[in-house]
Amino acid sequence: MKRPSDVYRLEHMLEHAREAVAMAAGRGRADLGADRSLELSLVRLVEVIGEAASQVSEETRVRHPHIVWRAMVGMRHRLIHGYDYIDLDLLWDTVTLDLPVLVRQLEDLLGQAGP
Repeated sequence: MKRPSDVYRLEHMLEHAREAVAMAAGRGRADLGADRSLELSLVRLVEVIGEAASQVSEETRVRHPHIVWRAMVGMRHRLIHGYDYIDLDLLWDTVTLDLPVLVRQLEDLLGQAGP
């Protein structure tokens, strides 16, 4: 079976990052603590972004050092392996501060305009 391409992985990252940012739009950090469905959804979306980032080739990562590959993979590991304690402040900051930047970077990289 052929391994999916970097473009495929980057498109997954973009799709999931856009979805997470959209879910958080118009909400505040308190909403995350009060809405278990929101928490679980954002955790899963960030996990997928990190997993996809871990599968992007070293060549692509080297060509685009401005993208925080290690941080995305590290966040995925924190969420998966630290499942018994999720730092909701860190999750919220990731979704509201970091993912909008990632969306723009991936849109530029893939040559896609925002929705």
